Amino acid sequence: MIGSIVGTLTPQGAEFSFAKNPNMRYNRQIMAQTPLPKPKAKKVVEKAAGTQAVIKTGGKQYRVIEGQTLKVEKILGDFKVGDKVTFDMVLLTDDGSSIVLGAPTIAGKSVSATITDIDRSAKVVVGKFKQKSKYFVKNGHRQPFFEVKIDSIK
Repeated sequence: MIGSIVGTLTPQGAEFSFAKNPNMRYNRQIMAQTPLPKPKAKKVVEKAAGTQAVIKTGGKQYRVIEGQTLKVEKILGDFKVGDKVTFDMVLLTDDGSSIVLGAPTIAGKSVSATITDIDRSAKVVVGKFKQKSKYFVKNGHRQPFFEVKIDSIK
């Protein structure tokens, strides 16, 4: 016999379980009565002190504060470590008392930063394979990035 059916009769109803292996029992009624795990709460981001801004560069948006260091996509141009960069596409600013929202950007606002590092991220390996045709291609890619430190939000 491959498996065995085990059943008991209780005042609440019948309980049946099918066991292929006596060490591994699957009981439908008990499984139905077990509560589902509670959903995890979302992480609340604390509001940073000082002026904040949302800038757009490299097709992405970043929330920045003064003194913050972040990695952004490579900026077109001839830049070296220590050069100053200005981000003109400021979408939102918050100085603690008022929030200014651009449509789509805020005229006259800019964020200045200093380039602290120019590097490439870890290698991503891309492979293509088709079975039964002896086709296999393997390529690697390292995405360049700039690490910038936010100096001021004007």
